[in-house]
Amino acid sequence: MTDAADQVEAAKKALAEAQAALAAAELASEEAARAAEQAPADVSEPVSMSSGDGPLTAEEVARIRDGYAFEGEVLEMGALVNGDALVDVPIRIPVAMLNRHGLVAGATGTGKTKTLQVLAEQLSAAGVPVFAADIKGDLSGIATAGTPSEKLLERTTSIGQDWQAVASPTEYFTLGGMGTGVPIRATVSSFGPLLLSKVLGLNDTQESSLGLIFHYADTAGLPLVDLSDLRAVVQWLLSDEGKAELKNLGGLSSATAGVILRELVAFANQGADDFFGEPEIDTSLFLRTNSSGAGIVSLLEIPGVSDKPALFSTFLMWLLADLFNDLPEVGDIDKPKLVFFFDEAHLLFNDASKDFIASITQTVRLIRSKGVGVVFVTQTPKDVPSDVLAQIGSRFQHQLRAHTPDSAKALKTTVSTYPTSSYDLAEVLTTLATGEAIITVMNEKGAPTPVAWTRLRAPQGSMSPTDAAVMEVAVAASPLMATYGTAVDRESAREILAAKMNAAAEADAAAESAKDAEDAAQQAEKVAQARAKEQAKVQADYERALKDLNKTTTSSSSRRTTSRTPARKDTNVLGDVLGSRTGQTVVREVLRGIFSTLKRR
Repeated sequence: MTDAADQVEAAKKALAEAQAALAAAELASEEAARAAEQAPADVSEPVSMSSGDGPLTAEEVARIRDGYAFEGEVLEMGALVNGDALVDVPIRIPVAMLNRHGLVAGATGTGKTKTLQVLAEQLSAAGVPVFAADIKGDLSGIATAGTPSEKLLERTTSIGQDWQAVASPTEYFTLGGMGTGVPIRATVSSFGPLLLSKVLGLNDTQESSLGLIFHYADTAGLPLVDLSDLRAVVQWLLSDEGKAELKNLGGLSSATAGVILRELVAFANQGADDFFGEPEIDTSLFLRTNSSGAGIVSLLEIPGVSDKPALFSTFLMWLLADLFNDLPEVGDIDKPKLVFFFDEAHLLFNDASKDFIASITQTVRLIRSKGVGVVFVTQTPKDVPSDVLAQIGSRFQHQLRAHTPDSAKALKTTVSTYPTSSYDLAEVLTTLATGEAIITVMNEKGAPTPVAWTRLRAPQGSMSPTDAAVMEVAVAASPLMATYGTAVDRESAREILAAKMNAAAEADAAAESAKDAEDAAQQAEKVAQARAKEQAKVQADYERALKDLNKTTTSSSSRRTTSRTPARKDTNVLGDVLGSRTGQTVVREVLRGIFSTLKRR
């Protein structure tokens, strides 16, 4: 709590200092205005360089002035350059044409980010929400009012800009909690196999197999929430039970499944495990305005984008696809519902398959009718496929460099994409100063405007990043944190398949136990039968011995009867026999057999 209070206090102090600086700037501006009133008229009035000092004639300057004189609401981009900046020839963009898409291109350090900030600030002021990725972190300055300086005011005055320090309403987001912002998460199911194949770098065969895996999970009622769910489904389909379920759909080779599993592990190590999950972000949140009607600028912080380019670029494409699926058709409207800045656009198209390019082209072409404009930000137009480039209405080309054969070729390609003009674009594009650009936009009738060498306006927000402590306080205070701040782990494919596999294992164990019991019963029956057979044999031997004994006794008795008369009538013949040596031997052998058998039992 103490740290948070200190951060709030620091933010308040910074705000107070900015307000004091603004007040000082306003005082200086008033003094300058009073001095200008006392100066000769020819000194105070801006000088119009309509002809003579630049590549354009007076007639060409007039044509450009007329070409950018729009009737509806516009974004002020700067002033025409013809030797010097011409304050009487402003370069504008109709707000209604921003859903016809745009391109901001130029070499590193030529001012692309500042152009993006100027566009975003004016769109927000016009009530149009903005979504942009803050690649280098300096775009966060849009949330903080700018600080005036002598150099800044000199530049803005030279192009006729009435500069005021303005902070735009801003919400900070981050991919799955990797940075400062409200976490943005998406489920694997909503991401889909096509985008995921692009991220994983799969070939056509592997992409087809991944689509089969998604289809199986869908039909089997297995929610793919995070990467562990997808891995569980792949492993299940490699098992004996899973193979049987997928047999009718064509099957999944072990080699392909192995590649997919390895790529999923590498993808997870890039931080994707943090991004995939729930609660999934509601993309309609990016279409909000504040209580004053200003469009909210949604800034996505991407720390270390160079380490995870595929995740970053494909995530932005997922956002567009999700918006396309959710938003209704609106046709041509007075101003876009959202303008989406796609920074580092070349990362999206590198090594992309034909199907993926076709999907992007279709989304970009059709999402215009949903009221969404897309501005691609990259180094050269050749970074964007021609089919996508054909959908672009507004062009802002900063300086290009032609120091290598490849860059010279890129320059030639760029020049060929512009309408015919009086400029030697091959020369102009290599000599543009920082903060200048060659511009052509789509007018209110849908036709391209004349090509205009433009000195761009300065951002009204800070050109330095917003202080990290201020950002953290803003994120902590965001009402979205209550819904999206904590990840949720519900039952999904991993848990369902784990329970299924456990049940199968238990069933196998029970079957094995039953088989063991059956085998034991069969063995016991065999032993019992053997014992019964042996006992029967012993009994038979005993009975046979008794029979033989009876025969012997009868025979002996007969012999004694014929040879002599018995001494007495009650003589016990059996006792006599058993008492004889022969009888004792027979009885002993019989008993030995019986007891020996019993002992073995």
